[in-house]
Amino acid sequence: MKAHVLAVAGIVAASLTAAACSSSKSGNTITVVYQKFGTFVQMDQHMQKVKAQFEAANKGVKVKLLPIQADENSYYTKLNLMSRSASTAPDVMYEDTFLVNSDIAAGYLAPIDDQVAKWPDWNQFTDAAKKAGTGQDGKTYGVPMGTDTRALYYNKQIFAKAGLPATWQPKTWNDILDAARTIKAKVPNVIPFNIYSAKSAGEAASMQGFEMLLYGTKNALYDDSSKKWVTSSQGLTDSMNFLSTIFNEKLGPNPQDELDAQFSTKVTSDLIPNGKIAIALDGSWQTSSWKPTGEHPWAQYSSVLGTAAMPTQNGESPGKTSMSGGWLLSIGSRSKHKDEAWKFISLALNKDNAKSYDLTASQIAERKDVAADPQYQSGDPTTPFFTDLVQYTHFRPAYADYPRVSDAIQVAMEAVMTKQTSPDKALGQYADSVKHVVGADNITTG
Repeated sequence: MKAHVLAVAGIVAASLTAAACSSSKSGNTITVVYQKFGTFVQMDQHMQKVKAQFEAANKGVKVKLLPIQADENSYYTKLNLMSRSASTAPDVMYEDTFLVNSDIAAGYLAPIDDQVAKWPDWNQFTDAAKKAGTGQDGKTYGVPMGTDTRALYYNKQIFAKAGLPATWQPKTWNDILDAARTIKAKVPNVIPFNIYSAKSAGEAASMQGFEMLLYGTKNALYDDSSKKWVTSSQGLTDSMNFLSTIFNEKLGPNPQDELDAQFSTKVTSDLIPNGKIAIALDGSWQTSSWKPTGEHPWAQYSSVLGTAAMPTQNGESPGKTSMSGGWLLSIGSRSKHKDEAWKFISLALNKDNAKSYDLTASQIAERKDVAADPQYQSGDPTTPFFTDLVQYTHFRPAYADYPRVSDAIQVAMEAVMTKQTSPDKALGQYADSVKHVVGADNITTG
């Protein structure tokens, strides 16, 4: 792990030196940093369009786009390294909502309360959207680009071969296991069920995998009443045991494949569209890659794939569960061009641009006027389904310690996936890690 971090840091240092030399912090140039990775090209397309609009409307001010071509974990590392130095810190950055409080604590983000207070469009953002960019200090640190939910995609053609219904809606975790076992027996050349479980998958493992299970139990990751992190509960145990069952019975991908940082890209670009995965626990944005504007157009996705809500563990009320996140556009604390940075953000997320991005990137709209727009509502056959899941959704604990707690979840998941340790031992190590991160006074049992 240490060698990996040093290697990433070395590569980043070289790239940041080049970025610093090629950008002007004293002139009329603002830098915009965002992730450009794998199959998801919509962000780059969006930024290119907004850059052209901005420069046309603001004569004499240039926009330097700095897309970071890296997986999720490496993107966070590179963005942090850039933000530490005034010579490389971005003016505008693409910020994951779960990192807001840790990045505030690190001094990377500038509050934008004065700007949004004067922006008429701010009234179009939902209260939930505004909360996503709010720090623990009550200040606003970003404007949401869109949100998402997570559910089960399933291949109707594979289901037909396995004798499973075309309109599938599991009511319990056991229903998922039963379907996966049936597929393994009757359609042996496909992956029955994909759930990200490797540390290289980052939040796709901890949030999209483990927390999609955990929040379908009676327990959670953080106890709001006591303001403490939960390190031992029946829900944690049952979630890790479910994961263990998937890999012990070979109902999931080959663990060695999951360890590849490019695996999620392969899932989107190859395994799902080419009928190699029967059931995938994944996000609402997946369809963006398969649209005509995506990197891997697949015209048949809406007819080949079905969607089903993730059930609660034993069908407990409300019967369905989901997790939601999202990304912001934020201003870097070390920016010398905060006024211009704000102009760029407000342009990038006005109604027309927000609608365009939400449509191409398969985002759930954060603006009320976009959500009500007929073009948005009819833009993707899956939009009504994934939007409906908002009522069942949960959010990651938005505290500065969450990223390190999430990292501990990923380590535990990977250890179980690769059979390096038992679920109980993995959770014991998780509890020790969380205790070390947050302190003994800030943990509890569920």
